[in-house]
Amino acid sequence: MMSFKHQLITVALIILATAIMRFLPFVLFPDNKPTPRFIHYLGVVLPAAVFGLLMVYALKGVNVLDGSHGIPELIGIAVTAGVHLWKKQMLLSISAGTICYMLLVQFVF
Repeated sequence: MMSFKHQLITVALIILATAIMRFLPFVLFPDNKPTPRFIHYLGVVLPAAVFGLLMVYALKGVNVLDGSHGIPELIGIAVTAGVHLWKKQMLLSISAGTICYMLLVQFVF
C-alpha cells in the first residue's frame, strides 16, 4: 500500500503531466505561425484510423459460427457508418453505433 507521501507525489505528477499535455500544443504550434503540413495530414487520416482500430477491437471476438452469428456487430457497424456519412460527426457516429449495438445485445439477441 502506498503511503500518504507517495499518494501525494503520484497525484502531483498526474496533475503536472495533464497540464503539460494540455499546454504543449499551444507552445509547439502558436497562432502566429502556420501549422505544419504533417499535423494537418494527421487531422485528415486519424479519424479513419480510429474507426479502423475500433472495428478491429470490436470484431476480434466475434464468431460467425456461434450464437447471433455477428449480426448485432454488423448492424452496429452499419449504424455507425450511416450516421457518420449523414452527419460527419465522429463522436455522434461512434455513440449511435455503440448504443444500437448495446440495445440489440440486451433486448434482441
